[in-house]
Amino acid sequence: MNLLTTTSTVAISVYALLSTVHRSVQVLYALPTNVSSPSGDVVNSDALPSVDVIVPCFNEDPRTLSACLKSIASQDYAGKLRVYVVDDGSGNLDAVAPVHDAYSDDPRFGFILLRKNVGKRKAQIAAIRRSSGDLVLNVDSDTIIAADVVTKLARKMQDPAIGAAMGQLTASNRSDTWLTRLIDMEYWLACNEERAAQARFGAVMCCCGPCAMYRRSALLLLLDQYETQFFRGKPSDFGEDRHLTILMLKAGFQTEYAPDAVAATVVPDRLGPYLRQQLRWARSTFRDTFLALRLLPELDRYLTLDVVGQNLGPLLLALSSLTALAQLALTAAVPWWAGLIIASMTVVRCSVAAFRARELRFLGFSLHTLINIFLLLPVKAYALCTLSNSDWLSRQAAKLPNGGGKQVVIRNPVGGPNATEGPGIGGAIRRRDLSRASSRLVTSDSACSGE
Repeated sequence: MNLLTTTSTVAISVYALLSTVHRSVQVLYALPTNVSSPSGDVVNSDALPSVDVIVPCFNEDPRTLSACLKSIASQDYAGKLRVYVVDDGSGNLDAVAPVHDAYSDDPRFGFILLRKNVGKRKAQIAAIRRSSGDLVLNVDSDTIIAADVVTKLARKMQDPAIGAAMGQLTASNRSDTWLTRLIDMEYWLACNEERAAQARFGAVMCCCGPCAMYRRSALLLLLDQYETQFFRGKPSDFGEDRHLTILMLKAGFQTEYAPDAVAATVVPDRLGPYLRQQLRWARSTFRDTFLALRLLPELDRYLTLDVVGQNLGPLLLALSSLTALAQLALTAAVPWWAGLIIASMTVVRCSVAAFRARELRFLGFSLHTLINIFLLLPVKAYALCTLSNSDWLSRQAAKLPNGGGKQVVIRNPVGGPNATEGPGIGGAIRRRDLSRASSRLVTSDSACSGE
């Protein structure tokens, strides 16, 4: 039994040391600097880059999609803006048709309907290969972006060395449940500690999918690698945001974070969907961490500490927790040392977050420690043991109404220099009326890239 006590004590002590150093340096580097950006001097609309906003959607709630598109249509960007809404083989086309029709007269909007569900990554690529803007902004269909997001991200991308930039994420349904409140705080910490510190060195390791902007010239260099990701010989199509970010860094581009470009996204309000999401993200993180290890010698030493802290830290915490629980179960001895350290570190971290955010609600983030130990750590362990599993867990293939024939319908089409025909999604293309307002519905000979 002394072995259990010793193991727990050593593991939690090493974890405390590693986590304290990691978090302290992270918060230090995450503090805002006083260096002003020259990007604010840009006022000439002709000099602003053109931006293509891509919104992939699959069985999205019409109200949610409508709110997303409204926020995009309300952008105050002075440059050229195009919006590509890609329906990824949804089964609720009749329900979302009125949402499409609401923007059918807006020349900035184009709609691409894929004949079958191919996944978010390929839906994005379908629009990327049809569009032609200097910059590409990916926005999830359940996300609302502030009116100045395009402007602020485009200004962040003025340096040609920057290949990608992300905005700050919040939970649009924060007030729904205790879980959504926790996730909203989790997002704040991830953005304003982790990403902000990484951005100090131009190497944000994951430009999050709900709102991330990319340089087209960089995207075109990486598109084939992005589309054909494999893991242990099997296609890997989730974790697209992290994988694309790592590819950008490998290609020598910087990745940045713009804290004033705020996007609100819908987060899980129940534990089941939340844990399934975390399982998918954990698999993606482990897969791309192996890829990112090759980058570390070229990056600042802090990034090495960050990778070690994020991966070795949870392992030490899990080992300490398991041995402490075994000690309690077998000897009825309370592992006071492990409990005291975990509680102390939780209080300190939540207090620092509350001070930085100027919001007392972050003291309630202490509940996340229990969720982390008893739910998230087992999920991450399971993810590590099932890395080859590529199930989305939350996606169900949808069938188009009327049999879903071989079809690509593009409304308000804009052919760009990159509009090329690819395999899989192409085929017989025909006109299909969605509603009375579909008089501007046209068909296109060019097919999008497919499966």
